[in-house]
Amino acid sequence: MSFEEDDRVVLHDEHSEFDGETGTITQTMESMFGDVTYTISFEDGQEAGVPEDDLEAADDEDADEE
Repeated sequence: MSFEEDDRVVLHDEHSEFDGETGTITQTMESMFGDVTYTISFEDGQEAGVPEDDLEAADDEDADEE
């Protein structure tokens, strides 16, 4: 699944301070090899160079039920 700017995603990267947090994609970058990485903006900062495998689409419906 590829993502686009303004998509809400959950980051899964145990080495990141934002692991498990939901953020918004602010930029997509494609390498010359066709790999896409993302810059994700969170409430307390941002993470750049995030590969697609570390992202999951955020389920905003869960946030509405709380």
